[in-house]
Amino acid sequence: MTKNMNKRRSVILFAMATLAPLPLLVLGAATGGVWIWLALAYLTAFAFLLDQLVAIITPDAPEGAEFPAADGLSATLAVAHFGLFALGVWAVSGTSGLSVSERIAAFFAFGLFFGQVSNSNAHELIHRGQRPLRALGRWVYISHLFGHHASAHPKVHHRFVATPDDPNSADLGESYYRFAPRAWIGSFRAGLVAENHLRRSRSPKPPLWTHPYISYVGGAVVLLALSAAVFGISGLLAHLALAGYATAQLLLSDYVQHYGLSRAKSANGRYEPVGERHSWNAPHWFSSYLMLNAPRHSDHHAHPTRAYPALHLPERKDAPTLPASLPAMATLALFPTLWRRVMDKRVARWKTAG
Repeated sequence: MTKNMNKRRSVILFAMATLAPLPLLVLGAATGGVWIWLALAYLTAFAFLLDQLVAIITPDAPEGAEFPAADGLSATLAVAHFGLFALGVWAVSGTSGLSVSERIAAFFAFGLFFGQVSNSNAHELIHRGQRPLRALGRWVYISHLFGHHASAHPKVHHRFVATPDDPNSADLGESYYRFAPRAWIGSFRAGLVAENHLRRSRSPKPPLWTHPYISYVGGAVVLLALSAAVFGISGLLAHLALAGYATAQLLLSDYVQHYGLSRAKSANGRYEPVGERHSWNAPHWFSSYLMLNAPRHSDHHAHPTRAYPALHLPERKDAPTLPASLPAMATLALFPTLWRRVMDKRVARWKTAG
């Protein structure tokens, strides 16, 4: 009984952190004013202050623990995402009647929610075993015009992380601005190669219309056309802007969480197995709840199908730890000189210690 209560309590905390901004965003899109600024404050200053001022490290779940309610929260967030995305396009496009300053606030508030919560949730969903859950995650990415991530992430990134064969692993000294276009284009190509190879191995060969890249590209075109049809050219531009901002944050997470780390290559040409030392982690509690434990990245790579409430935080001696929360470090990565000043020496120390 106590174990079940602890499991429910764990998922409730994730629900509280991720669902709290929804009414603020809805009211902000509808009326602007204080509500849209409160939504923006929740996703920025409030989250940062809670991470910094309240020193809590959420305890690890017992090994083998299962969280049946976790999938329910993920499905709820994914379904809510599509309504919120339409509201975001409506608010940012100006058709809602918001002032210029409110539209700017709406862009950042909705964009941050899509980048930090919706992306993290979609990432969780594409790793689930049930086909409907994977489809929900895939369509969240498609709404961000980044559908190919649903193929490239599990089939390329997880296999080749921390090697030159992974387009989403950043090299030491590489700036985010050089990494982002390389990662977007490289993951599109690598995911397509992986899917084509998988389809060639099947017998009988599946029909062309079942190719996932048809839905990635076609779905993006349909959703863009829908935004344009409902909200006009300003709606199309708002959709492009919000999707671009959300995707930029996903790429920032990839950049930060693998920056400078690499797997050793043996004499036979094989890379060492993926371990805890190949991802940067962050122990900060509130951003972990907000991002569904995405900052516990080493354990996710070790156990890709493990539900987010069950992810463990590695010991600092076993895995690299970021000096600040994942959102804070993503912000720092936008300033390459400062980023390298903070991170390059940490990468060097970690490689020397290893």
